[in-house]
Amino acid sequence: MFVEKRRQAVMALLNTNRAVSVRELAEATQASDVTIRRDLAALAAEGRLSRRRGGAVVGDGAIHESTYGEKETVAPAEKRAIGAYAAHELVEDGDALLIGAGSTTQAFVRALRGKNLSIVTNSILVAHELASDSGIDVFVTGGSLRGSIYALVGVQAERSLSTLNVPKLFISGNGLTVERGLSTPNMLVASIDRAMAAAADNVYVLIDHTKVGIETMVQTVALSKIRAVVTDSLTSERHVDRLREAGVEVFVAPS
Repeated sequence: MFVEKRRQAVMALLNTNRAVSVRELAEATQASDVTIRRDLAALAAEGRLSRRRGGAVVGDGAIHESTYGEKETVAPAEKRAIGAYAAHELVEDGDALLIGAGSTTQAFVRALRGKNLSIVTNSILVAHELASDSGIDVFVTGGSLRGSIYALVGVQAERSLSTLNVPKLFISGNGLTVERGLSTPNMLVASIDRAMAAAADNVYVLIDHTKVGIETMVQTVALSKIRAVVTDSLTSERHVDRLREAGVEVFVAPS
């Protein structure tokens, strides 16, 4: 991984988790401990984080929204596994789907190619990804562009969803816990995510291990409204068990 991409990944993990160890960062970026320490020193010199013994911390991750560029560098292999599993196991030919924005849902739509589907999305990247697939009809909400994550948000976007009823929503987020369900740091993003959940019969959450057990500022979907979660094999068994005990079906995508 190139230096800038790796440091974006480091910041994305820190912004999500607030405090991360050198070992965790090294595993997530497939870099050595020495390399990660060098990155942390450089990022600390820029004022982007604070060093701590064995790792680093940032300001309140509950209110910081990572950019799409930062997100796509975190756990890319796990996101591909999650996307492939959901596309092959939870989607059938002829389905109508709602798909939210994010790097994990982006991995999901790449695995949908070749199916016959109708898709509604607020993600510019999802629409672009599927634009050349003749078997997939893509409908894009209106709204204001949130450039950091390439998502359409706001009143117009929410209104465009208010008359819809779609069988399946595939959505991600910045955190997922038993107590608060799915959450995100940004109120505009939370509002459009809630509008999508209200328009769907079944909500499927696609989320990698770095976000499970994490709470961010604004709840988007309560756990009681989530039909199933698809995560990766690095997610803590304790978190998986707690979600299942709370009545949520959990699928663990093989690595």
